[in-house]
Amino acid sequence: MATTIPEIRTSTEQKMLKSIESLKSNLAKVRTGRAHAGLLDQVHVEYYGSKVPISQVANVTLVDSRTIGVSPWEKKMGQAIDKAIRESGLGLNPTMIGELIRVPMPPLSEERRKELAKVVKGEGEDAKVAVRNLRRDANTHLKDLLKAKGISEDDERRAQDDIQKLTDRFVVEVDKLLQAKEQEIMTV
Repeated sequence: MATTIPEIRTSTEQKMLKSIESLKSNLAKVRTGRAHAGLLDQVHVEYYGSKVPISQVANVTLVDSRTIGVSPWEKKMGQAIDKAIRESGLGLNPTMIGELIRVPMPPLSEERRKELAKVVKGEGEDAKVAVRNLRRDANTHLKDLLKAKGISEDDERRAQDDIQKLTDRFVVEVDKLLQAKEQEIMTV
């Protein structure tokens, strides 16, 4: 547990940064109409008895703005990769052309875009709740320090204001990420 105001602030800031990174990772998984190689990052394929990400058994590239190309490093992996992509729940329908697996991105309907926008908003709210929970934890640590006579009331008040500014900064960052992702989703 942190024992000084700077330690509490640093620890809180690092945890809030992790929340933002987690949000970025979650938003990257939300499919837009455009292809991007990171879309297949969460798809795992059976390889010699263990599940591994596709990027560890194949080269994942962009063929064009609406198509991902997957080139397996071993010929026999083609069928397993094809099956893994089909069963991933991403709504993708790959086709094999020789050794290359082409994964076209189906266009999103207006209704689907609105659903995805709601998913993105939910991810954003979760991130904001996480940031606010970290603020609450930091303030609790400050109160404990005050009770233990480790800091004065003025120091505690200033530290709480500092933590609040930190929280506000990260909430604004979450809003920016959400706005950018929603715009990306709604752009046809």
